[in-house]
This record gives sequence, structure tokens and C-alpha cells, in this order.
Amino acid sequence: MRIHLDTDQCQAYGNCVLAAPDIFELDDSSPVVKILHASPPESRRAAVEEAVRSCPVEALTLEES
Repeated sequence: MRIHLDTDQCQAYGNCVLAAPDIFELDDSSPVVKILHASPPESRRAAVEEAVRSCPVEALTLEES
């Protein structure tokens, strides 16, 4: 799986960080969320899917590799 972030849509609500703090990060120097692991391990799938679902502006998508 691979995570994609639409930086035009992202408003840094941080819901994804709450769902998967080891995958996403909020940085004061950036107006968008930072993806720490664009291709996370399969063991993190449930958290990543929750992060994608929880984005209120649908800035995150998941692509199967």
C-alpha cells in the first residue's frame, strides 16, 4: 500500500496523526501534514485506513501496490 496526500486539499486538521502517529506528523513549519512512511508495513494497515477515513477534507488516499 502507498499513501498519497493532496497538499492542495490538506488543512492539517491532524486526524490522521491521531489515528497513526507513527505514520503522519504535524510540523509547525508546514501548512500540511507530513507523511513519515509513504509505504507503511502491512501491520499498520488498520491504522492507516482509519487515518484516511478520518480526514475531513479527503486529502488522503490509499493505493494498493
